[in-house]
Amino acid sequence: MHSRRSTIRTDRPISPAGTGRPARFAGGGRAARAAAVLAVGALALSLTACGGSDDDKKAGGPSSSAAGGDAVGGPAVTLPRLDGASLEVAAVWTGAEQANFKKVLAEFTRRTGAKVTFVPAQDPIINFLGSKIAGGQPPDVALLPQPGAIKQAVDKKWAKPLGPEAQAQLAKNYSQGWQDIGKVGGKQYGAYYKAANKSLIWYNAKVLEGAGASEPKTWKDLLTTAQAVYDSGVTPFSVGGADGWTLTDWFENVYLSQAGPQKYDQLAQHKIKWTDPSVGQALTTLAQIWSKKDYIAGGQSGALQVEFPASVTQTFTGGDQPKAAMVYEGDFAQVNIGETKAKVGTDAKVFPFPAVGASAPVVSGGDAAVILKDSKAAQALVTFLASPDAATIQAKLGGYLSPNKNVPESAYPNEVQRKIAKALIESGDNFRFDMSDQAPQAFGGTPGKGEWKDLQDFLKNPSDVAGTQAKLEKDAAAAYGGGS
Repeated sequence: MHSRRSTIRTDRPISPAGTGRPARFAGGGRAARAAAVLAVGALALSLTACGGSDDDKKAGGPSSSAAGGDAVGGPAVTLPRLDGASLEVAAVWTGAEQANFKKVLAEFTRRTGAKVTFVPAQDPIINFLGSKIAGGQPPDVALLPQPGAIKQAVDKKWAKPLGPEAQAQLAKNYSQGWQDIGKVGGKQYGAYYKAANKSLIWYNAKVLEGAGASEPKTWKDLLTTAQAVYDSGVTPFSVGGADGWTLTDWFENVYLSQAGPQKYDQLAQHKIKWTDPSVGQALTTLAQIWSKKDYIAGGQSGALQVEFPASVTQTFTGGDQPKAAMVYEGDFAQVNIGETKAKVGTDAKVFPFPAVGASAPVVSGGDAAVILKDSKAAQALVTFLASPDAATIQAKLGGYLSPNKNVPESAYPNEVQRKIAKALIESGDNFRFDMSDQAPQAFGGTPGKGEWKDLQDFLKNPSDVAGTQAKLEKDAAAAYGGGS
């Protein structure tokens, strides 16, 4: 999600990056390969004219929302009584995202009697956990934002395998692809509680309407829409360039659609070099937008000072003259839109990331629950998080997307979110996990280093395609060759 964030970001900080970005800090060592072998498929998201009320029967407290995916309205999972047990759960989530997750934890306490404390973590969470473990105080459960982070936790012998109850919930509620990206060496270590659809572009409906522009289906159409918006007197795009992960997400969508899933998998595993012509082609395509100073709010230098949350809010504030008309990022952007007066579905609408090649891209992220201190209570909590009961609570609160196929669509608070959720579930195994979240942390998940920094430099100077490729390859070779 972080949430990078994120990820499955509402992973990123809702103040640092996301979903909150969605949280994004890849683990060290080789990235998990399971994610790289998932089949790709284009989601035909038709998100036009998404009305729907934000109030659409939001459930009240945790008790009323515990009915999960059970057809008769009862709990979908049975939990043990755990009176006297105490648990600590760590995640990088902040703001509304953290507050909403605490309501899920409160329901677990209500049903089991176990006391649960949320531990705010810093990014990269794998480093945060390392310091806690070194001090002899690891949390019982952590929400990890990348397959690489799960693998690193396993390699360091921090993570404990999930028990039969949690695995049963995963088998019942998740597609095989979502189960597999939580595995290391064939064993299930992670239960993906939160997902992100990171192939979306949000737009200010009033601005596009005023410009006479329509929702684009292809990259060429997107450039046409951008020109129409510019001609109407509004800057087309808001880019949160201060958070390098947003730029990696831009790249991944263009690359997946243009180069195709096989090349995407090869690049994700560094089986082809970043000097490959396919990378140069994707960067050249990105430069069709990034090189136009007047197309980006604040120009390239200004965008590099804008963090992700502000890139969203400035698109939906300012009345008829917002700083930009469109902002790219995942479904988690709704949390930031919620900080403005804009209503999702009427003022703020969304369309799928346009097809650059033959098919539109489907890039996802997510946060997985991993057990660090094995106990009956820790296993029960992850079992709960893998059930429709937990996910339904947070779905009703907004700004959240679950890969759990048994969360009812009606749980989501507006039509936009329902359609995004439906598209994710209907994709089954046909998606690709965020590429930089699969990479070693030093390359794909560290501010001021690796891919994040190299793409920030490219945004600053979009004419230097070959130089950017050379820097990306040098940094990737160092990270993949020697770990992170």
